Amino acid sequence: MDENGQTSPLDDVSLQSDIDAASALNIPRSLRNPVMLLAFEGWNDAAESATDAIDHLAEIWNAKTIREVEAEDFFDFQVTRPHLSTDAQGTREIIWPSTSISVALMPRANYDIVLVRGVEPNLKWRTFSREVLKAAQDLHVTMAIGIGALLSDNAHTRPFPIYATTMSLDFPPLLNFAPSEYEGPTGILGVVLESLASNGIPAGSLWVQVPHYVAASPCPKATLALLSRLEEVLDIPVELADLTEAAAEWETDIDAMTEDDEELSGYVKSLEEGNDDNPDEPSESIADEFERYLRRRNPN
Repeated sequence: MDENGQTSPLDDVSLQSDIDAASALNIPRSLRNPVMLLAFEGWNDAAESATDAIDHLAEIWNAKTIREVEAEDFFDFQVTRPHLSTDAQGTREIIWPSTSISVALMPRANYDIVLVRGVEPNLKWRTFSREVLKAAQDLHVTMAIGIGALLSDNAHTRPFPIYATTMSLDFPPLLNFAPSEYEGPTGILGVVLESLASNGIPAGSLWVQVPHYVAASPCPKATLALLSRLEEVLDIPVELADLTEAAAEWETDIDAMTEDDEELSGYVKSLEEGNDDNPDEPSESIADEFERYLRRRNPN
């Protein structure tokens, strides 16, 4: 549109291009300033907390799958094996490891969401990263946030710390993501985010610390911590009531488990003391997190 408010032919071409792209991807309309959220099972996903977060968002936001990354080229099926399953009608099927790309239209926000949820591939990581990058470019993604979970020495009775870091110089400063200083081995999440960042898509990541002695999935408290932080970052309400209840029940169950084991109970107390001696660590409980959840929806 020019300074006189007239639509130019270039605007028509750009708009039609977006419409055609949306139609080809089976999207109801072109996405508005889409933000991509990514999580992968495996090395990046302690207690499956990160992929559980993506699954939760896909369900409450009615996300629609628009693309699957073909599994055959990226997996050694003797390492990452397919699963046999039976559906509600009794039909047997094979579930292959895959990566799905879904979209969620967010009418109450000024942007839509792209969800990438998959399994860390065994092969051809560079090619796989290019597949995700191509999808992000096709959808005109404006920002990407990876979601991960790692095992750590923290107590299950304390809030789970979240690291928010970015590898992009142009990542929005108001989101308070610190520049990443990590050097060492990385998983597919780090590889994909670096690919996005190096191709002009601002990329950051949120990592939750999961106590190593409760590494079995699910860990709803870790998933709740990730989604609570993500809700603040995106400034979009996320329905968390059921997850908050599940996290409280989970913590009660772990309390009972540790009380029956004198050695484990002593270890947890030592972790608590170390956490309490660190003034930089947050101190709110599950109840406090739930109060924050309610306050975000009703300031009164």
